Amino acid sequence: MKTRHFGALAGAVAVAIALTGCVPNRASADAEALAVSVTDDTCTVSKATAPGGPVTFQVTNNGTDVNEFEILAADKLRIAGEKENIGPGTTVNYVVQLAEGTYYTACKKGMVGDLVDVRTFTVTAGKTSKASQSESRQIAQAVTNYISYVKDQSGQLLTATQKFAAAYAAGEVAAARAQYPATRRFYERIEPTAEQFGDIDPALDLREADLEQGQAWTGWHRIEKDLWAPAGYTAATPAERTKLADKLVSDTRKLYDLVHAKDFTLTIDQISNGAIGLMEEVSRTKITGEEETFSHTDLWDFMGNVEGADVAYGIVRGIASARGVDGRAVVKQLDTRFAAITAQLSAYRSGSGYVPYTALSTAQVKELSDGVNALSEPLSKLTSIIVE
Repeated sequence: MKTRHFGALAGAVAVAIALTGCVPNRASADAEALAVSVTDDTCTVSKATAPGGPVTFQVTNNGTDVNEFEILAADKLRIAGEKENIGPGTTVNYVVQLAEGTYYTACKKGMVGDLVDVRTFTVTAGKTSKASQSESRQIAQAVTNYISYVKDQSGQLLTATQKFAAAYAAGEVAAARAQYPATRRFYERIEPTAEQFGDIDPALDLREADLEQGQAWTGWHRIEKDLWAPAGYTAATPAERTKLADKLVSDTRKLYDLVHAKDFTLTIDQISNGAIGLMEEVSRTKITGEEETFSHTDLWDFMGNVEGADVAYGIVRGIASARGVDGRAVVKQLDTRFAAITAQLSAYRSGSGYVPYTALSTAQVKELSDGVNALSEPLSKLTSIIVE
């Protein structure tokens, strides 16, 4: 779950998922990076226009708080791209594929609340694509394959959620606890897709620490707290359990319906940026153990994120490998580092699952963090390579 609240964008359907890693991407070889200077109350882009195609933004946070850079579509509701978790004093490069049209750029201090310094950004007609007919077919097949994966995972998620919700509503605590992390793993594999659909991700995956005043808390972590109740907590009544369970199933079905809709599609950069975003989420928040505050089933989430990122990478791997020396070098690194992080996580298997995150020593957490960072560095280059 990314720590972001949607404010004025609530309910909007995002058209892109442009997430990147915490390490700067290599800028596109065909376009100069546009400098974005961010402060607590300004969001200035060096140029207000760019040719269509892959556009690279070099975002520097000169403010006092973590920030987020967004590109909105012409209606100012749909998200054409966003780069989150830009810490104070840091600079990140971020690549997104933009078609000709009118957009708006803005930032969001603290990644919550209203957009800051909304400005018009125009994308003009781009250059003729360099992709050959064969490459175009390869890209189209990659997109088709990934959409099929998302549909499959959302279907398995819905089925498992219905079973979990039934156990929870019936007060079968042991059964619900056992099913909780395994069911969430389906969600963790495709979370970037869920984040496209405005209010779906907060409804399903909002953490207690990210609640805004007066905001209703539903979803997995609300139920998690009830199943692993901390001291002083008042357990949900049977009626409250039923309401929470029904809402969880209903919101999961919404996600299922959205990805199975006839007009649902993705772009190749959304797939690669989704992989980057999954690993960024691990390195930014999950490595601290804040995701599963009550159940400490974080390692299930880690593995789900790694599996989802690995699938997305595997689907675009051939495209990256065909992009010359740079592409082959990144592929070689990613093959090695995905295998390494998978092996690290597998060392903490226990039965059909994983040990509690609280069982790991400080040294073991650092080792995992180092493995995630080692993977994130080459992964952050993936989008700029495949959209050249």
